[in-house]
Amino acid sequence: MTIDELVQNQWEWLQNEGPEADIVFSTRIRLARNVAEFPFMSRLNSEDRKNLHQKLHDALRNCPGGKDYTFLEMENLSDLDRNLLVESHLISRELADGSEMRSVMIAPDEHCSIMLLEEDHLRIQVLRGGFDLHATWEAINDLDDQIEQQLVYAWNEQLGYLTACPTNVGTGMRVSVMLHLPALVATRQFPKVYQSLQKISLTVRGLYGEGSQAFGDFYQISNQVTLGVREEATLQQVGDVVRSVINYEMRARSFLLSENADKVRQDVLQCLEILRTSETLSPEETMRCLSYVRMGINMGLIDHLPIHIVNQLLIQTQPAHLQWIYGGVTSSLDANLLRAQYLQKHLQAYGIPQ
Repeated sequence: MTIDELVQNQWEWLQNEGPEADIVFSTRIRLARNVAEFPFMSRLNSEDRKNLHQKLHDALRNCPGGKDYTFLEMENLSDLDRNLLVESHLISRELADGSEMRSVMIAPDEHCSIMLLEEDHLRIQVLRGGFDLHATWEAINDLDDQIEQQLVYAWNEQLGYLTACPTNVGTGMRVSVMLHLPALVATRQFPKVYQSLQKISLTVRGLYGEGSQAFGDFYQISNQVTLGVREEATLQQVGDVVRSVINYEMRARSFLLSENADKVRQDVLQCLEILRTSETLSPEETMRCLSYVRMGINMGLIDHLPIHIVNQLLIQTQPAHLQWIYGGVTSSLDANLLRAQYLQKHLQAYGIPQ
C-alpha cells in the first residue's frame, strides 16, 4: 500500500461510529517493548541497529497477517510523507524526525501500526474510533502475544518490561483517549477538570500528543504511571475517568442549551458560515470553527451536515494534508488560502438552514 492509499483509506476511524463518538474522538493504546539481546536505542551502534531492524522486521512478518502489513522505511520517505503519517496518527513525531534507520509497519485496516527503532525497539499501537477500551486492549494484547512468540522481550521479574525511558517501565502501556470538550471550555470548567486529572496521575495533551496544543477543544487523556500497576487497573482508571469527563461535557452542553439555546445556535451557524465563505483561514480559526460545528451537530442544532465530514475535515485541513491535496504549499499565507478553498469546496452543499 502506498502513502497515497494510506491517506485516502484512513477515514475508517473517523466515521463517528464508535461508542460515545459524539464526545470521544478516538481510543489508542500503545506498548513500548525492547528485545532482550540488544542494548537500548541510545547504546546501539550502526551494525547492531541494522541487525536489530532486520530481526524485528522478520519477526513481525512471521506473525499472523504480518505479510499483509505495509512496510515503510523513514529514510525512503519525503518530509511530506512522514508528516502525513503523523497527521494521520499512524506514527509519532519522534519517529518522523529521527535521523537514522527506523520504520513503521501498518495493518491493512490502519487500526494498528508498529514503529521500529523509535525511542524503544518497538512501539505497538492500536487506534479505534470512539470510546472502545475493551476492543482496543484485546486487539493490542493479542498482537503483543503474537510478537512475543517471535522475540524475547527485555523483562525483569520485579520491574516488568524494561524501556528506554524510566516512566514507561512496568507495563510499558500508554492508554490515550481523545475527547472533544467544547462545552467544558465554553463554560470555563475545563481548568477544574485538568487540575483534577493531574492529581490522580493522568496527563492531558493536545491533538497530536506530547508537546502539541489543544486546538479545537480536543484533548488526550492518558495514564502516567506504568510501574507497579497491572494493565487491567490502568484500563479501569482511565475508563472511569473518561466516563466522568463525558458526563461533565454532556451536562455542560445541556447547560449551554438551557441558558441560551438561540445564542449557541447562532454561534454554531456563524462558525459554519465562516468555514463556507472565508477567503483565508488559519489552522487555529479552522479548528475553532470545526469544533463548534461538530458540537452543534451533536447537540441537534445542525441536522443537514454529516458529522463524519467534519471529522475528516479536521485532519484534511492540517498542513501536510493540504500540501498533499494541492501539490505544493510554499507559505503559511498560501496554506491559509488553500485551506479556505478546500473547506468551501466541501461545505458549499451544506448551507445555513432556514
